Amino acid sequence: MASNGIRDKVAIVGMGCTPFGEHWDRSADDLLVDAIKECFATTPALTLEDVDAFWLGTMNSGQSGAVLSRPMALDYKPVTRVENMCATGSDAVRNACYAVASGAYDVVMAVGVEKLKDTGFSGLVRSNVAGDGTAPENTLTAPAAFSLLDPAYCKKYGVDQQDMRDAMTHIAWKNHHNGALNPRAQFRKEVSKEKIAASPLVAGRLGIFDCSGVSDGAACALVVRAEDAHRYTDRPMFVKALALAAGPANGPMDPGYDYTSFEEVVRSSADAYQQAGITDPRTQIDLAEVHDCFTPTELVLMEDMGFSARGEAWRDVLDGAFDLDGRLSVNPDGGLKSFGHPVGASGLRMLFENWQQFRGEAGARQLDAPKLGLTHNLGGRPGTCVSFVSIVGPERD
Repeated sequence: MASNGIRDKVAIVGMGCTPFGEHWDRSADDLLVDAIKECFATTPALTLEDVDAFWLGTMNSGQSGAVLSRPMALDYKPVTRVENMCATGSDAVRNACYAVASGAYDVVMAVGVEKLKDTGFSGLVRSNVAGDGTAPENTLTAPAAFSLLDPAYCKKYGVDQQDMRDAMTHIAWKNHHNGALNPRAQFRKEVSKEKIAASPLVAGRLGIFDCSGVSDGAACALVVRAEDAHRYTDRPMFVKALALAAGPANGPMDPGYDYTSFEEVVRSSADAYQQAGITDPRTQIDLAEVHDCFTPTELVLMEDMGFSARGEAWRDVLDGAFDLDGRLSVNPDGGLKSFGHPVGASGLRMLFENWQQFRGEAGARQLDAPKLGLTHNLGGRPGTCVSFVSIVGPERD
């Protein structure tokens, strides 16, 4: 895979993010308005009238650009609705950034929103596409599909099941610890490792605390040309790489697929690193917001992204390598596990954490002068997914 990329051609100059959680008293319209108001408050030099075009990411909270144009009373401006499973918000950002880099627009906004709690369902709302009945994704729930990572990893690398359970527990513990430091997180309490390990099972060995929550929320970003960034803020965030990979979706039918890796993540990570000029992600990336939909997912992602050697991520996790004070802070805001996962907003929420960290506004979870951050979204399930990786930083090379 090869991309020319748009390294340092565009910058984010304003961001907003609502708290994530069970917003029974807030509609999708309300959440959009709140996130956008906060975004403009961070960049007073810009107003809604200055935005030339909008990209709206939502999975299930409405169709068409009217989902945004109605509550914001937009004056006949273009609004493109984007959907790409759990990578929806990230793909909205990607499209918005390329629109500015192409010269088509000067100022654009990417915004994501999702209202999941009001549906009455306990999990993500999705429709299975009709088929001939042979596709296992038509019968497996998301927890069931991702639970297969755990035994497959243990078998391939000879990892003791208790060691793997301890690593999964540590990931959940870490992300709840980080989320407890984040006033916008859905779950803001630490959870003991004993409680996590003993939680009721959902699928396979996945317990309740191994699974991300179901949330409502919205987030947005203002994107401009890099050379114009300092006109609007003294602390912009420059885009170094945007990579998206959609797999052939043949994993469940491929006898060679072993459920220990996401090839889409491997490909999109390699593409992003090439775009950003990164040769050693273990030492060059300072923080990573990754798609921890389930605890074994985060573990496998550490290897697919090159943060751990193959078969060693479980050991690195237990050694604290990815803790808030580890060699690479992974999900310092709590991740999907603790911050929450309103699908259309999640990718933008990940960028929002980088935004806050680069500006020194992350409070109790603030890292020491990070220079490069990564975000990652995974949409779909093992063997049938899309993967997005972005790399951003506070300085233009």
